[in-house]
Amino acid sequence: MPSCVHLASDLHLGAPNSTLSRERERAFVRWMRDAAEGRRFAEGKPATELHLVGDIFDFWHEYHHVVPKGGARVMGAIAELSDAGLPVHYHVGNHDLWTYGYLEEELGVSLHREPILLDCDGTLCMVGHGDGLGPGDATYKVLKKVFTSPWGQTLFKTFHPDWGVKLAQGWSKQSRARGEHPMGKLEDEHLVQHAMSVLDDAEAPSPDVFIFGHRHQPVHVPLPRGAADYLNLGDWLTHMTSAVVHEGKAELIDHKKGDQA
Repeated sequence: MPSCVHLASDLHLGAPNSTLSRERERAFVRWMRDAAEGRRFAEGKPATELHLVGDIFDFWHEYHHVVPKGGARVMGAIAELSDAGLPVHYHVGNHDLWTYGYLEEELGVSLHREPILLDCDGTLCMVGHGDGLGPGDATYKVLKKVFTSPWGQTLFKTFHPDWGVKLAQGWSKQSRARGEHPMGKLEDEHLVQHAMSVLDDAEAPSPDVFIFGHRHQPVHVPLPRGAADYLNLGDWLTHMTSAVVHEGKAELIDHKKGDQA
């Protein structure tokens, strides 16, 4: 049976408010179920794997006995699909770094903290959220080391969840605004520069397609020198886009055209 991998990223549940977030959440759940069942936009292409490529939540942190409220529809759908036997992969982003086992244990996902290589019927795809990759963004790279360090995580857990969530939501809003800046020249994109550095590494596997999120800009273009493709998944805040890799061919899908109605 040919592989059929459906991917989406940057839902940012909780932003900018509960009403708008809930509308997006319902649409995203329809996307997951349609992909799983091969309906509407996925007709003839039922998923053999589902990849949620980071920042599904605008903020996520697992305390010892508490997780942030909200996202019940998405989490229920993930658990439902996983329980039915569909492999669901969760790639952490810069807004949902702080997961310590709950998503795997409760929802049954496979969790990834670094980009992975995925062989789709002979087409090699590199899949990851994309934060911190490539040159530049030195401030965030330092912050990420702090956020992922044991002492940084322990310190944050000492805050009462109400205060911790409020503090993190302020940071999330600023971080989200930085990630949404318009795309300039292709060769100036830090994720494109990262992809080119991977291709230039003679000792590393050479992906045919680089699939990232993080930048909120849906795009599918050949890389400079035509060595591979760069595909950014866009987001579900503004664009409502996803991607599918079916029979070795990657395709970007725009759900504003009515296939999610």
